[in-house]
Amino acid sequence: MDRKKKLVPILKNILKTPIYLFALLVFMNIYMYVFDIKAGIVTSIFLLIYAAASVIIYLIRRKRLVGELVSFAVGYGTIQRRLSSELELPYALVDAEGSILWADSNFVKMVGNKVKTRQSVTDFFPQLDPEVFPEKDGADKEILLDHNDSNYRVLLKDVAVDGLEGDSFWSSEKHVPAGKSSGRLIALYFYDETQINSLKRELSDRETVVGLVYIDNYDEALESVQEERKSFFAAMLDRRINKYFLNYEALIRQLEKDKYILVLQNRYLEELKSAKFPILDELRSVNIGNEISATLSIGIGAHANDLNRGYEEARAAIDLALGRGGDQVVIRGGDAIEYYGGKSSSVEKNTRVKSRVKAQALREIIETKDRILIMGHSNGDADSFGAAVGVYRIAASLNKEAHIVLGESTSAIDVMVDRFRGNPEYPGMIVTPAEALEMCDNMTLVVVVDVNRPSHTECPDLIGKARAVVVLDHHRQSSEAIDNAALSYIEPSASSASEIISEIIQYIGTGVKLKQLDSDAMFAGIMIDSNNFQAKTGIRTFEAAAFLRRNGADIIRIRKAFRADMNEYMAKARGIASAEVFMDCYAFAECDAKGLESPTVIGAQIANELMDVSNIKASFVFTEYNDIIYVSARSIDELNVQVVMEKLGGGGHMSVAGTQFNDCDVNEAMERVKEVLRRMKEGGEI
Repeated sequence: MDRKKKLVPILKNILKTPIYLFALLVFMNIYMYVFDIKAGIVTSIFLLIYAAASVIIYLIRRKRLVGELVSFAVGYGTIQRRLSSELELPYALVDAEGSILWADSNFVKMVGNKVKTRQSVTDFFPQLDPEVFPEKDGADKEILLDHNDSNYRVLLKDVAVDGLEGDSFWSSEKHVPAGKSSGRLIALYFYDETQINSLKRELSDRETVVGLVYIDNYDEALESVQEERKSFFAAMLDRRINKYFLNYEALIRQLEKDKYILVLQNRYLEELKSAKFPILDELRSVNIGNEISATLSIGIGAHANDLNRGYEEARAAIDLALGRGGDQVVIRGGDAIEYYGGKSSSVEKNTRVKSRVKAQALREIIETKDRILIMGHSNGDADSFGAAVGVYRIAASLNKEAHIVLGESTSAIDVMVDRFRGNPEYPGMIVTPAEALEMCDNMTLVVVVDVNRPSHTECPDLIGKARAVVVLDHHRQSSEAIDNAALSYIEPSASSASEIISEIIQYIGTGVKLKQLDSDAMFAGIMIDSNNFQAKTGIRTFEAAAFLRRNGADIIRIRKAFRADMNEYMAKARGIASAEVFMDCYAFAECDAKGLESPTVIGAQIANELMDVSNIKASFVFTEYNDIIYVSARSIDELNVQVVMEKLGGGGHMSVAGTQFNDCDVNEAMERVKEVLRRMKEGGEI
């Protein structure tokens, strides 16, 4: 009716136009009489005929013309409604509250002919809550949802309508309720993308995946087999690997005696991930008298657009797997990294060839620089400081200016740091992070020890500013790494960073003479990180300790330097007393940080002490300090606590790991760790 009310006056004005023009013609007729009376009479006759015709058209044809136009408009609206109702696309209109005002037949059919008066659209699609509607007038928004085994892309289009009455065009349909709307409509267009998604999955399934398969300790395992069985042992390993991957229609070829290249389709990779790569356990179980079990590392480049990129991703993944200690699978697809396995300890290699090669490379790099800045991780401990002292001595022996970057030291290293600070034999040895940033220039080398995560270093900005960076660490690598390292030596089988530096000193060349304080600092680092030679100690650990003893390290002097005061001792006792057992084999405890200078160190000591309790597979100690919850995780050989901590954003070693929380309290942090253990138990990871 509103449209008709607007249309009729317009038509009336159009029909009256000839009458308005009649007045103009009258003036023209008078003007004709002035020049010629006969011409004026003729013009008057035609003028009368024109006036009569105009009146007849206006009076007689007006109603019919208006009726025809209105009929056309109504017919056009009916066709429009019919086309909207018969669209193949499911379509609906809802108000701002999500109530369905109108729906076409396809929408009704899609939801099962269950649309009721003013029914909420969330009854059919919970995802279409009014909170997800476009916030601005005239805006569009898309969401994805599933319904009855179909995938839909839903376009939500805001339609602003003022004064929408209940008897309007839309309410003439049977599904529309009476009453007024809110004046704002949301049009819902449902695009069925089930077939498109199916084709995408099929295309993804056929995508080529490249992998590299390495036997971590091939030489060591083969050496432990009797001579006459070595060829049989090697053949068994090769057969197990080939047979396993051929079950997934993979192409696998041996590159070297202990290295393979793998090519398979992405759909089989999903099956391998679901099975969690049992080949790791299968290869480890091969035993024909060998004293050392063979372990496998696999690096896979997933979701690559071409083989070259896939191979590069696989190389990066295998490097990460080996850097984390081997015996695991790393799948790398762009920025996403997945880890599987990693249940066994890193295999210590008796050969020191790698140490010798890295030592020579380090010397060459140092000789090209004028200044050496050495830093460990934030909240430094005895190992990070001891390793830094070792690198300082190397640089000083090569006549290079060297400094150790150290922020606020904790009680864990205060006694040791005080021996160097202000000592005339070590002028300007220790500098603050701010001073280090000012010193750093194009001829400066930054050496990072006891950490390989840039965000955990004493001064992360220093890494970005330096042109050359060297990383020397014993922690397993994570997805966060120092990308611009000119030299990276990460040996997870080592007990400590001080052990690695001790080996490097022995191979870097003549002229490096350790002083007693140097040896004390490095020996202390090995002692603390190995928990007095009880954790992660191998032949090379004791050889490094013997080297330091020969160079003046004094165990009595070191023990006195690291004795705890009474407050720390009592805090340790309270922490142990607070321990509770979870799932019959995991110890959880809280360390009270009040009055302690280094509460995180005490927390780590509590975790170590709890591992002396029988039937405890792992311990987790929670320390609240400066609004951060520090978690110290320890185990012996029955649980890889590194994997547990990585699921919570942390990392470390198989038997020594940790993480931090800054968005919860101690109780919530405990519950998060417990939840991870529950999920790992349900998933068969532990």
